[in-house]
Amino acid sequence: MGRNSRKKSTSRKGSKSQNSVDLSRVLLKFLNAHYGEQYNAKQLIKKLEIRDSLTKGAVEPTLHRMAQDGLVSKSPRNYFSSSADPDFIEGKVDFVNPRFAFIIPDDPEKTDGDIMVKEANLKQALHGDKVRVMVFPMKGKTGKQEGRVLEIVKRDRDEFVGRVEISPRFAFVVPDFRKMHKDIFVHRGDLNGAKHNEKVVVKLTEWRDGDKNPTGTVTQVLGKAGEHEVEIHSIMAEFGLPFEYPAEPNAEAESISDKILSKEIAKRKDFRGVTTFTIDPDDAKDFDDAISYRELENGNLEIGVHIADVTHYVKPDTALEKEAFHRATSVYLVDRTIPMLPERLSNGLCSLRPNEDKLTFACVFEMTRDARVVDHWIGRTVIHSDRRFTYDDAQGNIDSQSGDFFQELTLLNEMAKKIRKKRFDHGAVNFETVEVKFDLDEKGTPLGLRVKERKDIHKLIEEFMLLANKYVAEFVFKKRAGRDTFVYRTHDAPDMDRLDTFANFATRFGHKLEMQSEAKISGALNKLMEEIQGKPEQNVLEQLAIRSMAKAKYTTDPKGHFGLAFAHYTHFTSPIRRYPDMMVHRLLQHYLDNGKSPEVDPWEKKCEHSSEREKNAANAERASIKYKQVEFMALAEEKDYDGIVSGVTEWGVFVEITETKCEGMVRLQTMDDDYYDFDEKNMRLIGSRTKKMITLGDKVLVRVVNTDIDRRTIDLEFVKNDA
Repeated sequence: MGRNSRKKSTSRKGSKSQNSVDLSRVLLKFLNAHYGEQYNAKQLIKKLEIRDSLTKGAVEPTLHRMAQDGLVSKSPRNYFSSSADPDFIEGKVDFVNPRFAFIIPDDPEKTDGDIMVKEANLKQALHGDKVRVMVFPMKGKTGKQEGRVLEIVKRDRDEFVGRVEISPRFAFVVPDFRKMHKDIFVHRGDLNGAKHNEKVVVKLTEWRDGDKNPTGTVTQVLGKAGEHEVEIHSIMAEFGLPFEYPAEPNAEAESISDKILSKEIAKRKDFRGVTTFTIDPDDAKDFDDAISYRELENGNLEIGVHIADVTHYVKPDTALEKEAFHRATSVYLVDRTIPMLPERLSNGLCSLRPNEDKLTFACVFEMTRDARVVDHWIGRTVIHSDRRFTYDDAQGNIDSQSGDFFQELTLLNEMAKKIRKKRFDHGAVNFETVEVKFDLDEKGTPLGLRVKERKDIHKLIEEFMLLANKYVAEFVFKKRAGRDTFVYRTHDAPDMDRLDTFANFATRFGHKLEMQSEAKISGALNKLMEEIQGKPEQNVLEQLAIRSMAKAKYTTDPKGHFGLAFAHYTHFTSPIRRYPDMMVHRLLQHYLDNGKSPEVDPWEKKCEHSSEREKNAANAERASIKYKQVEFMALAEEKDYDGIVSGVTEWGVFVEITETKCEGMVRLQTMDDDYYDFDEKNMRLIGSRTKKMITLGDKVLVRVVNTDIDRRTIDLEFVKNDA
């Protein structure tokens, strides 16, 4: 009877009776998975839900034996912990949500992907901080490598923009930045005159161990939340964008003579007698590229791509140079441009304005009429633009076959189409992203929203700029098989796993993406991009495709550009608004003068800085567009909108409104027709009772229920919950 009773006891649900080897394995697995934590035998019995008396009695002696064998560590008070050797890495914090963050390692080869760190183990690290992390030996329950922040190596930022909330005894600043998940405590004496509900800039001053929130002081009061100028200034402050140009570089710019000396012209090829024009947006003031055109006696065409010679005016080690490097790029917000160079240069000296002699750097092509390059020349030129075209002007002349230079424009357009076709035949990927533009009144209120149309004339300019960038990169690379230091624009081939995931998403919209090999990727993507032109899902799929691709960057490593299908590529054509183009101009002239290759490290550091500033500018531009989209939808007519499910998360469903291209979220907590489970693998929600599925690509009907300017969010609801 006793034997039967014992057998019954050990077979009960939850019983974990094991032999000595199995028990050692279970204990070791648990302690490794809870690296850095200590447990005594009693705590381990409870954690592991060990219920039978034999196994309970075996836990402590097994632990002591494991300690003797060096498998676990033992404290003097008989607490046990993992003795495995952790890895230590450095990386950047991506603070996903208030509960956890991922650490993106500086050296991806040291880890199996990003490291997940729970909020309690972040040691007060914030999004963007560089940190040192201890990586646990075992993966966590999520199947991801987990770790603990040991040290904040470098704070990414210590200033935040937010809205002040004042109570009788204290105040908090609620940050605008979505990835700052802590409100910032401010003593009333440190408010700097800020009033309740005003937007401010707050600087972190203290964050003691054990404090839930950091403490800060208000350094700048921006004004009343919700006002256009205040919100744009908030975005500028949030992304560290300057409000004005500093005095010293401005003074340097003003002191530069606008006279072009004859000895300078003598150093250059003179194109002032050759037909030349610029083609830019109607609101552009900085014209940094021009095209010259003439027919040669042998029947071929000479087409010159002339670029503003910024480095003639901006010299190394000047205040102008240092400020241009610091900014690294111009930033284009919905209502203003924050220029890389002061206006005297960007809109004056360097801008290729019509009817003025201008100094330029050029790539001049001799081409057959079937768009084959038979010869090219790279060097400094002087030009005299005959006409400043807007895109609409130039397109109108091509369409009507009349007006200034319509024959030249028509022929250039035909050439550009042939160049474009060859590029795609060679494997380039055709991404035509949807861009929205707002019509604003004098107060900045959005009156309307329209999708920018890309016409032939836009593609004409694009193709000749791409051609010049390609030939400049190849010229330097071929001099010494890539051993000369140079600034390249590179784009890695996409990860096949991420593309497979994207292909699965595309099928939900009824599109098949066949990619049996890397060689067929571009053809399959181009076919898809053609299919979705003008369809409701175009923007969603284009954005998803771009996210599945690698990011382009600046580097001295002479890799290729996958998206353009170029073996070597650079940025040469926009030095008024991009610092890397200035670097390219300097190095290019250095090699044209037969200079030796400079040390690579300083140039690589400049490339890394430029890539970071480019990313920051893109985020600021997106934030300004999102702000106007939220404001536009807040003012829009109350009605039901057609939309497409553009994302699914455990918190809710993102929907892009088809009419306005604005994206909002239907929050899971508001979906009361059923309890929905999140299927992460298939990016969908499944109703527990009804089994109704909400998945990427679903066409839905939604209504706007709330807009939040501070957070730049739009809350939606499904109409009649019929998703």
